[in-house]
Amino acid sequence: MEDTETSRRKWKRDDLTGEILPIQNVPLPLKYPAEINEGLWGGEAVVKGFQKRDPRRRRVPHYWVPVLKRTVVKSEILNTHLSVTVTDRTISLINDHYGFDHYLLKTPACDLVSMLALKLKKQILIELMNGCPRYAHDPQRQKEVYEEYKTYLSSYTPEEIEWYGLSWYEALCKLAKQKEAANKPVPLKNMYRKNLVEKLKAAGIDSTKTSPEEIS
Repeated sequence: MEDTETSRRKWKRDDLTGEILPIQNVPLPLKYPAEINEGLWGGEAVVKGFQKRDPRRRRVPHYWVPVLKRTVVKSEILNTHLSVTVTDRTISLINDHYGFDHYLLKTPACDLVSMLALKLKKQILIELMNGCPRYAHDPQRQKEVYEEYKTYLSSYTPEEIEWYGLSWYEALCKLAKQKEAANKPVPLKNMYRKNLVEKLKAAGIDSTKTSPEEIS
């Protein structure tokens, strides 16, 4: 709580001199390249700044890029190994969470900052919601995996899982398809024919004896 209040303050008093000094709390200018969605960077990004390489010269622009490496991670719920691009921070976070699945399920989407991570998390949630069917050949192991991870399902509804991990464009397309299916136009010819048949039944006339020319 104290850190939060300090981050909101703009000034501070020096305990020794009593001088009022401004608090330098400028957010880092981060850049998120397209490649970030193809790997798991653990929330890291490209930092834009300046370097003063020579005290006698002006500073020059510089970009600090995370060190990327390819490694293999194991997903217990999906029962598979995945070859992904990660950073040292990603590996550290996976170890801190005691597993790849725990890391994805505990970390909110705003901290994952990767479409690949969100897609994998959605796939894991769907698999967990269905009772871990990939372990159908081993019921005992299936029960153990489900019992270990089932608590994460309490944070989501089936509808939320269905929409989870979609990009802005994918969500718009999905919503458009749902609206189109819900408001599917009915030809007036069919509607008028249905109304006519109902009127004939109400009048006690058998519609099967009516010729198609009369109905149309």
